Amino acid sequence: MIKIYYPTYPFKLREPEKNKEEIWDELRKQWVRLTPEEWVRQNFIQYLLLVKSYPASYIAVERRIKLGELNKRFDLMVFDHAAQPWMLIECKAMNERLDSKVLWQVLRYNMAIPVKYIVVTNGEECHAFVRGLTDFDDIAALPAYNE
Repeated sequence: MIKIYYPTYPFKLREPEKNKEEIWDELRKQWVRLTPEEWVRQNFIQYLLLVKSYPASYIAVERRIKLGELNKRFDLMVFDHAAQPWMLIECKAMNERLDSKVLWQVLRYNMAIPVKYIVVTNGEECHAFVRGLTDFDDIAALPAYNE
């Protein structure tokens, strides 16, 4: 498990409708509904930007992918300097367990868009894996972007 120290960040929040709080997504440049999963995603984005120094222009948020006949959405995708998929990140709400079901979900996404790194997080727990010759191996820390 990787220990993540999230940076303090002044998130912009609003409540345009009763019980429908929203958060400003700096990458998508739009207001999005503040769900427990979105809170984890927004904090993880700031970790990637402020702590790991990943370039914002190389991070995609909630994009549609085709998985066989199904349309799915990944949470975060980081691209390398050649604009190729490099890291796939699956975010879950803090109360969700990171079990084999979550790992299989992201591995299925990896079949549609192969990447070098896979990350699953619920905000408190974070697990990362690097593609080996035949399998994915656990890693103790997220790589620097220039690796």
